[in-house]
Amino acid sequence: MTKRTQLALATALVAALAVGASGCSDPKKGSAAPGGANPAAANDGKVLGGTPAKGGTLTVLSNQDFSHLDPARNWTMPAMDFGTRLLYRTLVTFKAEPGKAGSELVPDLATDLGTPSNGGRTWTFTLKEGLKYEDGTPIKAQDVKYNVERSFAPDLTGGPDYAAQYLAGTDGYKGPLQGQHLDSVKTPDDRTIVFELKRPVAEFSATATLPTFAPVPQSQEKGTQYDARPFSSGPYRIESYDRDKKLVLVRNEHWDPGTDTVRKAYPDKFVVVMGLKGGQIDDRIIASEGADASAVEYSNMRPESAPKVLPKPDVKSRLLAESQGCTTMLHLNTSRAPFNDPKVREAMHHALDKEAVITAAGGPALNEIATAYLPPALTGGKQADTLKIAPAGDPAKAKELLKAAGKETLKVSLAVSTGDKGRAEAIQQGLARAGVEVVIDTVDPGAYYDVIGDLSTTPDMTFTGWCPDYPSGSTWIPFVFDGRTIKEKGNQGNYSQFRDEAVQKRIDEINAMADAKQANQAWIDLDAEIMKKAPSIPVLQERKPLLIGTNIAGAFGHPVWTGTIDYATVGLKDPSKGQG
Repeated sequence: MTKRTQLALATALVAALAVGASGCSDPKKGSAAPGGANPAAANDGKVLGGTPAKGGTLTVLSNQDFSHLDPARNWTMPAMDFGTRLLYRTLVTFKAEPGKAGSELVPDLATDLGTPSNGGRTWTFTLKEGLKYEDGTPIKAQDVKYNVERSFAPDLTGGPDYAAQYLAGTDGYKGPLQGQHLDSVKTPDDRTIVFELKRPVAEFSATATLPTFAPVPQSQEKGTQYDARPFSSGPYRIESYDRDKKLVLVRNEHWDPGTDTVRKAYPDKFVVVMGLKGGQIDDRIIASEGADASAVEYSNMRPESAPKVLPKPDVKSRLLAESQGCTTMLHLNTSRAPFNDPKVREAMHHALDKEAVITAAGGPALNEIATAYLPPALTGGKQADTLKIAPAGDPAKAKELLKAAGKETLKVSLAVSTGDKGRAEAIQQGLARAGVEVVIDTVDPGAYYDVIGDLSTTPDMTFTGWCPDYPSGSTWIPFVFDGRTIKEKGNQGNYSQFRDEAVQKRIDEINAMADAKQANQAWIDLDAEIMKKAPSIPVLQERKPLLIGTNIAGAFGHPVWTGTIDYATVGLKDPSKGQG
């Protein structure tokens, strides 16, 4: 059998097990109620394995290296969870709890959530006393300022753009590596940091949860090499890091739990083993033999593993599959032919078979079809359906539109992460019905965002998702569809390279709204307007299926980091069984 056939057989079983799963799910929560028809949702909102004991080695099995661990460059959800929970702290963070409680902000390095003044254009944070790095030196406000400044450096690509979006006086700023500093970030003393913004930002406390707002002392600056050895302000430090093979974290003896209400730091050591095959990881954790009993998955369980998990209560009890709260899209490169033609883009929306992509992604137990850009958590629990295209698409309509555009046949390139090859093949087959030939290029997951974020190497189409950094449309549409955010290298979010003056003007108008409810509705309305211009195709909303070993305790999928296991509280039932 071909791999495509194997996927179809596997996901047919998942679909059979999950009859009605989509219908019984609560879109406001992004998941079915525990005990409902969807077997993947059985552990929603639960902490698995009880309370961990202190000690032992917890192993993380992964098919990839981290895109970036440098906090100025770290902007993929699983890596942000890993970095901010284990290696470095931020001014503010989120509670370590499942469900809605996990979205609550709490102080981290700062004593509180920040104090706004000047009508919300100025925010002041005070650092706690007694904060130290891995070598025992004190953490200073100047170090947070320095990392914020580093996020502007042209060589340190890939990180969050919020500093550039919000801070005053940043035009033309290229970071601190040449000795230039930002006047809009002030540090009147070692424990005080003041941010001066170009406009009021009521939600700046939430922005301060991002890795950009972690400390990096200037004395530790290593440019692009800092990625391999971030200097720890968290509960663990790097003992060794062999790129693409293994990362070993051991305790930072200078981390003071008395200053940290969130991280529990149960294991003595974290070992991340990289470069494994996805199915191999699933099989090892299902079997849970030896050190694998004390292991968790970093990347999603493979769709073809679902029949080994969902029908078996003892294995299903070790599956976390929280809603990711993201929208996965097929981005069309609007900067060049053929997708600089709106008619061709519209045709692609009709040509795509979303049902086939759902099947290849694990069936309805693990996915729901997306009909808009903004995820349900930002739209009152339900997505709009502006274009009203059938889930299986309309290839006849697509052919009609392509003919009108003078493009009856097309050949286009699609880049996907290696783990998304099955979904890419489903996209390929669906578009072929309308005469669109798709050439698939699979890229190593650790390099994927660097490839598609470089305008010299980005293909005609990319397949990736976008997730809100916190519950606000301001963390979504401006990053995905504002043409002013596009970068030659390290381009993040606007993978369609969509530039539209009317959309940019409306983004500025919404950002200036003081009423959060009014702004929220405006983002939803703008979503519909952008859908009509068709720069990207919303495809699906996913759960994040992650298996844990039989010796794992304190595991849950965090609602902010797209259902990734919260590394702040995970540990082992019996530390003596943890090896490595």
